[in-house]
Amino acid sequence: MASILIKDIVLAEQNVTRPTDIFVEDGHIISLSNVEDGRVADIVIDGAGSTAFAGFVDIHIHGAVGVDINEGDAESMFRVAAFLANNGVTSWVPTLVPDSDENYRRVIGEIERLMQIQAGKPVAQAVGVHYEGVFANEKMCGALRPEYFRRFADSGSIGLPTLKSGVHVTTLAPEADGGIDLIKQLVSDGWTPLIGHTRADIATLDAAFAAGARHLTHFFNAMTGVHHRDVGVAGWALTNDEVTFDIIADGIHVEPRMLKMAVDSKRPDNVSLISDSVAPTGLGDGSFELWGETVSVVNGRTRNERGSIAGSVITMLDAFHQMSQLGYSAHDLSIMTSLNPARTIGIDGMVGSIEVGMCADIVLIDDSGSVMQTIVRGVPTDN
Repeated sequence: MASILIKDIVLAEQNVTRPTDIFVEDGHIISLSNVEDGRVADIVIDGAGSTAFAGFVDIHIHGAVGVDINEGDAESMFRVAAFLANNGVTSWVPTLVPDSDENYRRVIGEIERLMQIQAGKPVAQAVGVHYEGVFANEKMCGALRPEYFRRFADSGSIGLPTLKSGVHVTTLAPEADGGIDLIKQLVSDGWTPLIGHTRADIATLDAAFAAGARHLTHFFNAMTGVHHRDVGVAGWALTNDEVTFDIIADGIHVEPRMLKMAVDSKRPDNVSLISDSVAPTGLGDGSFELWGETVSVVNGRTRNERGSIAGSVITMLDAFHQMSQLGYSAHDLSIMTSLNPARTIGIDGMVGSIEVGMCADIVLIDDSGSVMQTIVRGVPTDN
């Protein structure tokens, strides 16, 4: 594997403007220094005028470039991964909507194949699987298909196909039958349980927190909001310092002023950005078949036949730009796009920050906000 020297780059997460050199070898960051140390690299990248961010980590993404993860195979998901890398994403968690056991088993097999063919390639690396809304509240289903919803039987088995390796995440409603026992089982089995598609009351949310579910999926969306006489799921999260959440920063799922209010209230240290993108992402406006119905995209807004928003058509780079326009610093953007999502799924010891010893997952963004170069596990893309 080629060694890389990135010269005269500003590091976003350190909030300093003095240029630094980053030396990468064997896929890892070997040194960070603003002093010439005589290292010779196979590849030299001039970073002048750009800022280095840790590669974006998208923990909630259903597809892009015409590919729906529920219907995809390894080769089509590889195309998604290439698209993501060109938009600054270096790690992602393919996310499934409720579906049949048969199709779940098929897709898990395809994600396994993807993990084999992606190794050493400059594409966003799939690091696991996210099952969204399998155990959800039907009254908060959003664009999900309630005919595939399940209830936990407390049999000692979650009942969902698993990968041989990688993270396993699921978004659930804790008030669903057996929900608290399910959370306990998920934690025991090494899964990351997230709260979403829910109308849970405060007592149930507190029980879910005690059981190990401490992060909310797409904040404000598919959950009860804040009222002055009813704190709601959103209010519970905002008033519990130990709860974190992710949010869709497309300006559609959450109005920008509400987006800023939520992030300021929670502080960027406790917020992750997600895309929640669906198959039409990257294809522009039009009509598309998705999850058994027609979804229209008009001016970047999705709408299914039931009138619900059906995911987004943004990338993490778009979310980055939205938050930048709202005034967040490079440091804040770095932790919301990379460190926090990596921490949420437990891979922050490997990715999520630019530090010596970490995987060399780096995105260079120029002064115009464009991706100049993405480096995935020490392998540069062709940006």
